[in-house]
Amino acid sequence: MASLRLAVICGSVRDGRFGPTVARWIADQAGQRDDLEVDYIDLADHPLPVALTQSPAPEVAETLSRIGSRLAEADAFVVVTPEYNHSYPASLKSVIDWHYTQWQAKPVALVSYGGMAGGLRAAEHLRLVFAELHAMTIREQVSFHMAWEKFGPDGTPVDADAVGAAVKAMFDQLVWWGDALRAARERHPYGK
Repeated sequence: MASLRLAVICGSVRDGRFGPTVARWIADQAGQRDDLEVDYIDLADHPLPVALTQSPAPEVAETLSRIGSRLAEADAFVVVTPEYNHSYPASLKSVIDWHYTQWQAKPVALVSYGGMAGGLRAAEHLRLVFAELHAMTIREQVSFHMAWEKFGPDGTPVDADAVGAAVKAMFDQLVWWGDALRAARERHPYGK
């Protein structure tokens, strides 16, 4: 069976953000698997306006095309989100809202990080949004409570064995759903 194309999305664009540490480690873990081909998407590299329009400016249209094609090519997603004010950042909402069909009938794994709650409230809010887009959020997720204390200076978790087991369970479930939904989309394109 062919590898799944996995888009790992780093959702934070805030100055001084911790997101790339978490997202790059997750992408590295995915890259070590034979059943996943990883595309790392950092939303800081793809600034999108929050105002949606039917006629975006040429530079916005170019960014939308660039990121939209990468989302469309993905068979599955891992969304790495911080928790800001009990929810996820505007940068994630923007990339989600600018795209629609790219998410449909594909599985989404959630990785969250933050303070005491570990970003879990942000992840739960994203489940509702992805359901509306006909995407399948998987049950297994990974969260990092007090995230800046959980990673060493080299960008790897301090307790890599414990976290590695949770990440493996998440990827195993994501691959199962990714294979099943890819086969279903190939047999009968979604929404047709």
